[in-house]
Amino acid sequence: MSDFKAGFIAIVGRPNTGKSTLVNALVGTKIVITSHHPNTTRNPIRGIINRDTFQMIVVDTPGMHKPKTALGTRLNSMVNENIDSTDAVVLCLPANEDIGAGDEYIAKQIKGQQEVFLVVTKVDTVSKSELAAKLVSVTEFAKKVGQEKAEIIPISAKNLEQTDLLLDLLAKKLPLSPALYPTDINTDQVQELMFADLIREAAIEELYEELPHSVMVTIEEMGERDNGKIFDISATLHVERDSQKGIIIGPQGSKLKSIGSIARKSIENIVDQQVFLQIHVKVSKEWQKDPKLLSKLGFIDSLSD
Repeated sequence: MSDFKAGFIAIVGRPNTGKSTLVNALVGTKIVITSHHPNTTRNPIRGIINRDTFQMIVVDTPGMHKPKTALGTRLNSMVNENIDSTDAVVLCLPANEDIGAGDEYIAKQIKGQQEVFLVVTKVDTVSKSELAAKLVSVTEFAKKVGQEKAEIIPISAKNLEQTDLLLDLLAKKLPLSPALYPTDINTDQVQELMFADLIREAAIEELYEELPHSVMVTIEEMGERDNGKIFDISATLHVERDSQKGIIIGPQGSKLKSIGSIARKSIENIVDQQVFLQIHVKVSKEWQKDPKLLSKLGFIDSLSD
């Protein structure tokens, strides 16, 4: 079809501004783990939206922030690389938080982009009068950072409020192009990374207060058994210190068992069959600050290669 469109949209913002929830809402199914805790997303994840007239690839990026570790630096590098290769950028500004220096920092990073949308997320968490005041502050913010032409759209991804409108507006910014991915998939994320993220999501929900950002998961082995009825997964849950290993395992292994149970159910929803999940806990000292270990865990910084 000669008028078919296809292209990339980057979803950016500070940590915990509703980016992953928005991506899932636009795609129409859960492809990205979500959490009310910041810095949940660690890899850019592409959601693929297929329609009769367009294919839109929305890229959920890690929350941009002032980095304090090698991991933080690499996450920011990933975001910048993805912004540079997109046709439009959505900057998420939550309705229930004040605009701050972090938002201004990100706005400067995307200043060269032709198409920018300032999306006010989480409108379901504020009153109508509070939302009105927020929209005024976003308009002032747009002028301050040189984004006067950016469209401002309030949404609730949780309640799917105005997400269809946002999708229609974004689709208009896509260039003429044939489909860039097969039209029968909704993400390009490999299963291995998806499974690792689901295990990490379970760990975050169980243990965030004790281990906010010290958890990483790698998949050692995975595959379907010969009978086709059971899917086996062997995973390693990395922590930074010996004391954290005890927290993860819990009394009589209770915490690790709970994490495994939650993750297994999530994975079974994806593979649509019974899952046998084994999780080992390993101390990988200071993995967030070790460039070699970060590369081994999948955080490749192409800027330093």
